[in-house]
Amino acid sequence: MSEPGALRTRLVLLGREVAKFGVVGGLGVLVNLLVFNLVRQTTELPMVRASMIATAVAIAFNYLGFRYFTYRDREQSGRTKEMSLFLLFSLVGMVIENGVLYAATYGLGWDGPLASNFFKFFGIGLGTLFRFWSYRTWVFRALPAKEAVQTAESFLERTEPAPPRQSRRRQPDHV
Repeated sequence: MSEPGALRTRLVLLGREVAKFGVVGGLGVLVNLLVFNLVRQTTELPMVRASMIATAVAIAFNYLGFRYFTYRDREQSGRTKEMSLFLLFSLVGMVIENGVLYAATYGLGWDGPLASNFFKFFGIGLGTLFRFWSYRTWVFRALPAKEAVQTAESFLERTEPAPPRQSRRRQPDHV
């Protein structure tokens, strides 16, 4: 494949990955904001605690979406390691997300419903940039090319072989 063709293929694949990440992430944002506002309206919890609960629910939702939709074609061995790394990077994203909300609420005194949702959403955006990079780099890693070929070959070896072909004898031209 030519260099421009290879680059184009990589860009198309990256575009698909970003789109799938966006679908799961977008639904995760909705889950996060819905739970955040539900907890805020039904409990007396402080804003950042309510936000952390909402973020934790969204993290669980997102893991399922990323593993079984966005990155379903990625390496699946070592599920414990994968989940541990996912939780680690998700917690860092949670700190980024809720750090923005904390700074706006307690540092700047902007704690009204509109301001809290704006800064919650802004924090989610910053956390998402970090999560996208870390998940694709460390958690849901692409199979190396050699392993991908071996996986495909092992799959082909497991299928039943086709029945043997009957050889066709060539008849002599003069009979």
